[in-house]
Order: sequence, then C-alpha cells, then structure tokens
Amino acid sequence: MRWYGPNDVLSLKELKQAGITGIVTALHEIPVGEIWTENAILERKAEIEDHGLEWSVIESLPVHEDIKKRSGNYEQYIENYKISLRNIGKCGIEVVAYNFMPILDWVRTDHYFENKEGATVLRYDPVTFAFFDLFLLKRKNVEKDYSDAAIAEAKELGEKLSSGEKEQLFKSILLGLPGSKENFTPEIIKDLLDSYQHINDENLRENLVSFLSEVAPVAEESGVKLAIHPDDPPFSVLGLPRVVSKQEDLEYIFSKVATNANGLCYCTGSLGANPNNDVLEIFDKFSDRIHFLHLRNVRKEASGVFMESDHLDGDVPMTEVMKRILKLQQSAQKSLPMRPDHGYLHSMEKDKNYYVGYSFIGRLKGLAELRGLELGILETLK
Repeated sequence: MRWYGPNDVLSLKELKQAGITGIVTALHEIPVGEIWTENAILERKAEIEDHGLEWSVIESLPVHEDIKKRSGNYEQYIENYKISLRNIGKCGIEVVAYNFMPILDWVRTDHYFENKEGATVLRYDPVTFAFFDLFLLKRKNVEKDYSDAAIAEAKELGEKLSSGEKEQLFKSILLGLPGSKENFTPEIIKDLLDSYQHINDENLRENLVSFLSEVAPVAEESGVKLAIHPDDPPFSVLGLPRVVSKQEDLEYIFSKVATNANGLCYCTGSLGANPNNDVLEIFDKFSDRIHFLHLRNVRKEASGVFMESDHLDGDVPMTEVMKRILKLQQSAQKSLPMRPDHGYLHSMEKDKNYYVGYSFIGRLKGLAELRGLELGILETLK
C-alpha cells in the first residue's frame, strides 16, 4: 500500500492492522533534485520495519525538470540521482518508480465525481479541460490546439459554471503540479509552460534516453530496478510533450537502453485510458521489463471522458491481466510488487483529509478484490 510518510493521514499501525505487509513510499520531504542520503533512507526504513512492515518499493525518486529539459543544472541533478540510487541499493531497496512527465504529474478535471453507487471517484473530461486551458489559464497560442467546434463547446460549458466551480476546477488541475501546496497563479504556470515551448516529443524522448543511459547502469550496479510510470493521462495536455504513452514509446525506450534495470511500472489505469493501447499485448511484449504493478480500472467514453471504476469491473480486462501476472511470476520464479492504485472515496470517510485517490476503505476494497482474484486464479494453475 502506498504511504505518504509520517505526515500521511494513515499511520503505519493502521496499515499493519489491515493485513498489509509491504509499503510503497518515498522521502517526500527531500526537495526534488537533492541527494537521498543513506542515513535518511535507513531512518525511514527502520520506522517502517519497526511496525513489522517492509519498504518494498520507492515511489518515487522524482526527476528534476532541468533533467527533462536538459537545461540549467541538469548535469548536477543527474549526478545527484546516481548517488541516491547507490545509497538506495546499499539500503537494500530493489525497485524505484519514477516518471518523466513534464510539469504535470497527472491530471483529472473532477476529483469528486459521484458514481452511480454514490461514491466519489476521479474523472477526466476533455471539454472541461479545454475550458480550463482556453478560458481560465489562457496559455499562449492555445487556440491552435483545439478545433473551432471544441472551442465553442468549451465556451458553452463555461457559461454554465459558477465562479465556485471554476475555482474548484483550477485547484483540481493544480494538484498535478509538483509542490502543489504552493499558491500557483496562471502567470506562474504559464512561465513553467514557456520553459517547454521549444521541446517537442522527439526532444523529450531523447532527453529521457540520455538520462537513462547515465542512470540505468548505476542502478544495475547497485542492484536496483528502475520502473518508469506511463503518462497520466496518456496524451498531451497543455501542449506538453508525452513520450511514455503507448507501446511504441516503450519499445523505443527499452531498445535504446538495453539493461533490464531500465524497466516499467505497469499501470493498467494509465495505459488503459488510451483507447489505442492493448494492455494485454503491452504486458506480453514487455513482461521481462515489468518491475512494479499498479492495478486499477477505468471506463472510457467515446467523447474522451474516462473515470475510475471498480478494480475488477471496467475496460481493463483485469482477470486476464492477473492471469498473465501469475504465470509470469511462476515461470520467472519471482514475486512482483503490486499495489491497488487509487480507490473510491466512500461517504463515511468524506471528512478525512486523504490525498485524492488514496482513501483507505476504497483502496482496501480494491486490494481485497485483487487478492481474491489472485487466489482464485492460483487454484486453477495448480
């Protein structure tokens, strides 16, 4: 289960009582780009182990924006990343998840969409996002990214939104920004976007390969597996480049940096949000590169809307995914770390100050369903 550290609403004691054995966390208090010292890692590891739990995966060791743009102090930040990887290896943690998404770690337009059961879930609506982009943020040359029909539809939607709804939408988008507790303004965001103005998909892809060419060999020497998280959502937002969205992207990344330490965080929800992705084919193609599993489900609409669904009920064929996972583990004689990704916010927990998508009951429900599915399939494989 993911835990956000000592400041998390959930305590390690509570997670232990729920039957959880492995913790996925990070040193969130260390600014992006700075070195994770051996002492800091061991201190957090000891805290987790004192509760009878294991720190199984780091999620995440974030990549500084200068590295993604290959500008500023990127060389020093890469060196810092290498030192952190060596220290992580010395501390016995074997998997490090990370992403290479510019500026925005993830995007949803509604964090509290009520589903038919009455629970609240994460949802993305392209028309709502277009309204934010066009009429709230008003980024430079934004009109070129939208058709006349899309602009008209977004404008019509905006006319129906109250000032409070517009303010909430702005806050929702900001949650995808690193350091989002800061008071971001449209001007600050537009300055960040301007810094990527001359970086397209090809540039960002080469910057990722250059980064991996330096850090993946260090990870391999240190006994650490890198697991890149797919783009979320798996398409461009705010005109930003995306290079980890589809099978072809992964083929390029793994062919350019061949070491097995250069691997994948197989996120069924992020990959599944792209209607052109075949999540089973991607699993089969890159099974030897999968070092970490995020299992969640989504439902997509023809309009481009997608939203979180029950872990076992959505567009992702979770039963088939689980069968492949278990067969891989049996054939490779290894166990892949997995966590249930996201969860519904149920009404009895609505007053808890959870990070969006990380409610307790919702994730426990997902974990129970996934474990039940796993155990049922294992009986058939005996």
